[in-house]
Amino acid sequence: MASPTATLVKEWINSDAVVIFSKTYCPYCKLAKDVFEKCQKKYTAIELDKRDDADEIQAILGELTGAKTVPRVFVKGECLGGGSDVKALYENGKLEKYFE
Repeated sequence: MASPTATLVKEWINSDAVVIFSKTYCPYCKLAKDVFEKCQKKYTAIELDKRDDADEIQAILGELTGAKTVPRVFVKGECLGGGSDVKALYENGKLEKYFE
């Protein structure tokens, strides 16, 4: 994973406290974004359906996280999973611990 795109993905993951690899039409991606809007946490969304290198990015995310599906949600560089995972953390009150 030494390609320029892999380097870019790693830079994005570390560029903000919350980074969401997303697709604009995906309901699970919207779910993840809604969670961070509810808890008033700023996030960076990388909208893969607007990029020509989306397939390559999803393959890299697969190598990094074990899953190529979107959303892939990172908080402080750690992958928390997808939309349902983030929603469950929020509802359990466990999401806040990632921001301490």
